[in-house]
Amino acid sequence: MKFFLFIAEQWLLVSLLLLFIYLYVLYERDKGGKSIGQHELVMLLNSENAALVDVRSSGDYTDGHIHGATNIPHAKLPSRHTELVREKEKILVIVDQYGQHAGSAGKLLSSEGYDVRRLTGGMGEWRSQKLPVVKGP
Repeated sequence: MKFFLFIAEQWLLVSLLLLFIYLYVLYERDKGGKSIGQHELVMLLNSENAALVDVRSSGDYTDGHIHGATNIPHAKLPSRHTELVREKEKILVIVDQYGQHAGSAGKLLSSEGYDVRRLTGGMGEWRSQKLPVVKGP
């Protein structure tokens, strides 16, 4: 009861706090690269302006991945990101399972000078849209 009384009396402070939290979340989300949808990714891949980095585990990658994706598991990305130097002039699109690791991977690669995007919904959304996947390494 006291909680609601506090909110009623301090509505301006509570509103400002919520606004700052919202702005912080937006700021942090964009540091990991902007989100792109599946259809935008297909257009980038067809124009050869993008390279895919699949940060899922090797087992998940083998079970099905987007054609042309390079698999560097999220935990190994800090030590293996130099493998992507040849793709420096392209847009790197980070793919994970549902979007849980794309932000942190994007932050790391952005700090190394890459132009990074995150696939909205990851492979879960890619598969739900019935888009093609390749099985095997």
